[in-house]
Order: sequence, then C-alpha cells, then structure tokens
Amino acid sequence: MNYLRYGCGIDMAKGKFDACILGTNAMMQSQNLGSKTFNNTLSGFREFHKWARRFSAKDVPFVYLVEATGSYHENLCMFLYSEGAFISLVLPNKSKKYMESLGLKSKTDGIDAYGLGHMACSQEHQKWIAPTSAMYRLRVITRQIENMATLKTATSNQLEAMRYSMERHRDIEKMLEAQIHFYEKQRGILEKKMEEIIKEDPELERKIENLVTIKGVGTLTAAAIVAETNGFKLFENAAQLVSYSGYDVVENQSGKRQGKTKISKMGNGHIRRALHYPALNVVTHDVGPFRKFYERIFDRTKIKMKGYTAVQKKLLVIMYTLWKNDVPFDEKHVWTSTKTSGEKEKEPSLVSVSKKRSIKKIAPELTEATQDKHPSKNRSMPSLV
Repeated sequence: MNYLRYGCGIDMAKGKFDACILGTNAMMQSQNLGSKTFNNTLSGFREFHKWARRFSAKDVPFVYLVEATGSYHENLCMFLYSEGAFISLVLPNKSKKYMESLGLKSKTDGIDAYGLGHMACSQEHQKWIAPTSAMYRLRVITRQIENMATLKTATSNQLEAMRYSMERHRDIEKMLEAQIHFYEKQRGILEKKMEEIIKEDPELERKIENLVTIKGVGTLTAAAIVAETNGFKLFENAAQLVSYSGYDVVENQSGKRQGKTKISKMGNGHIRRALHYPALNVVTHDVGPFRKFYERIFDRTKIKMKGYTAVQKKLLVIMYTLWKNDVPFDEKHVWTSTKTSGEKEKEPSLVSVSKKRSIKKIAPELTEATQDKHPSKNRSMPSLV
C-alpha cells in the first residue's frame, strides 16, 4: 500500500522507550505498521533507527513524535537530530487530550506510543531544533538558580516559624541558617558560571545586553528567557511565543453564562516565574509604557495581579522584538499606538532604531487583540520543550 505519510510515536521512560510506526493513506486512514521496545542507550538508539528506516519510503514524510518526559528524551532527540530526522516534541498534557479524543481509555507504554504515532500522522508538527551547547548549559544553570531561590525561601520560612515557636531550638535554627548561607553561596557560584557562558559567545552577550537595557530586567532574567526559548528560534511571531509561555487568554462562555477569563498557564512556567519580579519593577519605576498599561488594566478589572500579568506578557513581547532586531530598548518609542481598553490594537513597533540602521519586520500583520482576547490565528505552540 502506498502511504502519504509515516508517523512514529515514541513514549520515553528512564531505561527504555516504546516506538510505534503508523502510515496514512490517501483516505486519511492510519494503519499500525509495527511497534517495538528499545533500551534508552546509544546502542538502543542505533537499533531503533535501523528498525524505523525499514518502514520509510523515498520522498514520503516521516515524522518522529516524542513526548517530553523530564530529561529522559533528550539523548534520543539529539541522536535523531544528528541523523537528519524530522523530530518534534509534544507536551504530555497535549498528547493526553489527543488520546482521549481517540477513545483510548487504557494507559500503557505501548498504547501511548500508538497514540503519539497517530498524532504524528494526523497533525502538522514543527521540526525540533536542538539547542546549542551554550544554550543548553545556560538553561540548566538558570533553572538551578531558580531551584536555589525556592529552597532558600522555604528554609527561610521554616526559620521564621522556628523563631516564633513556643520553645526555640537554637541548634535547629543554626542548621537552617547554615542551609540559607549554603544556598546563597551556591547561587553566587552559579551566577558566575552563567556570566562566563554568556561571555563565551559575543553575539549572545550583545543581545542579552540589549535586553537588560530595560530598567528592571537583569542579566539572570534575560538569560532565563533566552535559554527557555532557545534564543526565540522556533517562533515565527509573538503570538506563538505568548502561547508557548502560557500567557494566551482562555475564555469560558456558553449561552448567557459568562465565566472567568484568565491566562491558560499551559506553557513554560519558568518563563512566567522569571518575569514576575521584572514586571513589578518596570511598573514601580515607571519604565516606558508599562505603568500606564498596568493602570489601564487595573482600572478596568480592579485586580492588581491581572494588571501585572498583562505587563509580563507585554514585557516578553518587547524582549522578543529587541532580540529579533538586535537593538537596545528605547522608552521614547516603545508604544506607538494610543488605544483605550476594549479597543482593538495591532502589535506595535516596540523599538526605535537610528536612521543608519534598518529594522526588519518581525511578523507582518501579526495579530489583532484586546487584552481580554487573544487571536486563535498563528497561536500553534512550537515544539520547544
């Protein structure tokens, strides 16, 4: 039988992975061609690739779809990428919903691999682009700094509770103080490593310097955003970036009932955490258009956090634009349109450039959106996990 497309679903685990290959014919019917289990090792990768190529045909698309499971999938993805394969990543929550739509009630590794293979055949997927060594190391370090901050906060809360307890335990307090000191010391070491990685790449260093020209955005924030997005490589427009970060707005309305409107949070949580304090800073220090933008949202909703969340999204889009155009931030030419709440507004030109330097158009006719609504067009989330 002649197939128009092949899809290989891969369900990863720590020691092994299950693969299932399906083919789609002209009637858009998918047929299971084979399934097998392999070891999550280099020899297992080679055996798998040799087995999978038996089903491929010349000039017929072959898509490998992998469910991102912690870090277990990374070595296989790098191997397939080095072999020139078309590989795409999918978040577990997205694949789960798709399998439910197929009526797959049971959950096993083999069934998950079949569902992913069916998904690879029936949907369009973006090719995964492997991060550079610098980007990967930067992501590992920024995430570890985030973990250190979380541990320090938890330990500080324990110490505060201990100091106000009925009977104070000095030995335990000293232990907690020592832990806090350890986290602070380790964070300092990690930040130095982060700066060394940035300085190794002149282009990366220059572009991050452009991002930190926004008052309230530090090197750590800029490095975290860049690392989590792989240098914004997979984003064709700001709407995709907003969706990937979980800032896309979700409405809940049916008939006469009007539910709450909120952001989806179905995306990269590291980006949202990294932008929390910078959003507070740019509003507090009245940077560019952010304070007026915050006040406009707060006046309409009377919810402070909703205003700050909107500022986070706006800040992310501006950072994306600065990175793509390789220019510093300029407060005077950040927001060129004057719109009141409720009016539709197109994505503005977010930067000013000297006359000697031209600026290319990032996303022509990118989007038309109000703060409460985000367009569905161009919102597909890229495979950047």
